[in-house]
Amino acid sequence: MAMPVIKKLLVANRGEIARRVFRTCRDLGIATVAVYSDADAGAWHVDDADEAVRLPGSSPAETYLDGERVIAAALLTGADAVHPGYGFLSENAGFARACAGAGLVFVGPPPDAIDAMGSKLTAKKMMAEAGVPVLPGGDATGLDAEELRRLGAEVGYPLLVKASAGGGGRGMRVVESSDDLDEAVASASREAESAFADGTVFLERYVQRPRHVEIQVMADMHGTVVSLFERECSVQRRHQKVIEEAPSPVVGDELRARMGAAAVAAARAVDYVGAGTVEFVLDANGGDADGTFAFLEMNTRLQVEHPVTELVTGLDLVRLQLLVAMGRPLPAEVSEPRIAGHAVEARLYAEDPAKGYLPRTGTLRTMQVPDLAGVRVDSGVRDGSVVGHHYDPMLAKVIAWAPTRAEALGTLSAALAGARIHGLTTNRDLLVRVLRHDEFAGRGTDTGFLDRHDAAELGGALIDGDGERLHAVAATLAQVAARRAAARIQPTLPAGWRNNPSQPQTTGWGTADGRELRVGYALLRDGVEVEVDGKPVEDVTVLAHQPERVVLEAGGLRRTYDVVFDGDRAYVDSSAGSTAFTQVPRFVDPSTLKPAGSLTAPMPGSVIRLPVAAGDTVRAGQALVVLEAMKMEHTIASPIDGIVADLPVELGQQVSTGDALAVVEPADGSDET
Repeated sequence: MAMPVIKKLLVANRGEIARRVFRTCRDLGIATVAVYSDADAGAWHVDDADEAVRLPGSSPAETYLDGERVIAAALLTGADAVHPGYGFLSENAGFARACAGAGLVFVGPPPDAIDAMGSKLTAKKMMAEAGVPVLPGGDATGLDAEELRRLGAEVGYPLLVKASAGGGGRGMRVVESSDDLDEAVASASREAESAFADGTVFLERYVQRPRHVEIQVMADMHGTVVSLFERECSVQRRHQKVIEEAPSPVVGDELRARMGAAAVAAARAVDYVGAGTVEFVLDANGGDADGTFAFLEMNTRLQVEHPVTELVTGLDLVRLQLLVAMGRPLPAEVSEPRIAGHAVEARLYAEDPAKGYLPRTGTLRTMQVPDLAGVRVDSGVRDGSVVGHHYDPMLAKVIAWAPTRAEALGTLSAALAGARIHGLTTNRDLLVRVLRHDEFAGRGTDTGFLDRHDAAELGGALIDGDGERLHAVAATLAQVAARRAAARIQPTLPAGWRNNPSQPQTTGWGTADGRELRVGYALLRDGVEVEVDGKPVEDVTVLAHQPERVVLEAGGLRRTYDVVFDGDRAYVDSSAGSTAFTQVPRFVDPSTLKPAGSLTAPMPGSVIRLPVAAGDTVRAGQALVVLEAMKMEHTIASPIDGIVADLPVELGQQVSTGDALAVVEPADGSDET
């Protein structure tokens, strides 16, 4: 039978993974096709493809998850094949079969393998039969409250509620006691239904302080299955990976061989073809050779963290996927892979770690990562990109390779710390702090690291107090220079100059954590005087101040401060760090004030649950409104014991950041909110 030849490929995905696949296609001379939703009309991956087809709508269900529309787009453009990327339709066996039925090559495993591994319950049973160790658990589908509690007791607490379909931490909840089991199952099922169109969930033993280690496998149609070694992905938040590396700092040769053999056995058990990942929970027991591990799941697709494997093996996994899809045997270099050096990847998200990793939306004003040796950036966003609430808030993957782990950590932390990211709150500072943390920099850590360490502290600004004050001074002086450039009425005098220097002008800057810095300045004929919060800034000399660049000498150290303004926001970058300020208005518009006790939407989203009604008595921590945004549920809870005075939203209503969702008043009528 003639093997297929791929001349044109459609990527049924978006963002950085679409651009990643396009890059390899260009190297192989394969034409590329993008699909895009209305929300992604200006997205980078659309411009990066040779051709693009619109999928009308913005929600995942009506666009990237609509297999019929995607296949119609492929046929319209004359594509030979479809690459699903990860997420969306990548592990949908029905879509894989539909591609084949339409005469398209599906760049992924056989549908039967997807079916087998797509259900985590089925996968666990098959792995146990294949001799791969598994964790105890059971199906929670259709169980009444009593049966559910009985199963929970059999599994043991703490336990995990997990979605049988999909991954990425969606549809997953940790349950500490039977009191929380019912709601955790219901919530996880709703989230799984929304993300994967399958609300099936199961219970599984939760391993205390585990490490998450996965094996990359690659298989062709000729019976060859190989392990391309491990990746460690133990730094996680909300069960989603944040930092990944290869190789694992606690896996030695003997353990690597055992885990690799188990992964190959898992792949062979389902007649696997293509790129896949077998995920394990690992207890290293403090040593390299005596680690015990158990099967978690098999991802029948390319993983987000695949770049670290590429960097340490020198292999292009997308190229291998395409070769296998065209029926070719795996190249000779895959049969005896070797690990060279160390690679670490950090996922840069638009989110606020200090506020429970709350996703952030808006326009990305600037996105620049330093071009350092060994650093790779896989991104689907660029300057001016809009980050909405429909999709995952990941902005980029920043990956560093170096001969040793310590060097790789240093390079990656330097690249992130030096990045200029304006317009959105991100987890950048948290990533840098984790990479530089003694626990992680030692022998790595377990999956509970971000639960044990305060996210607000880890995610706090890298810059110290003195540096922040100087950044505020730089923002003020750059603003003054911009005004001077815009209004040259008396060019011999600087804008803001007064003939009475005893009364400095002041500008207020709000910080990311809610404080205010007031900068006073007096522009004199022979220099500039500055103060912060009424105190003179000693030993500071203003060497230059222009609309986008300020040079200060403080304490004998000279630094250049780059300043970018975006509306009432000011972004300051220097070798000391980065700061985002919001200018504090001198007067407040009364129309913007909300009633005391108002709880507002932290992000755009859709109201999917209203557990209470106006007039209800509620306790502190009780859920009032549940929003769905970026494919996850976000609960708005009452901060106090009180009464719901107003509930100005309805089920299904779309809300914007800052919209009032509920008003809670103290039951005793006091002013506490």
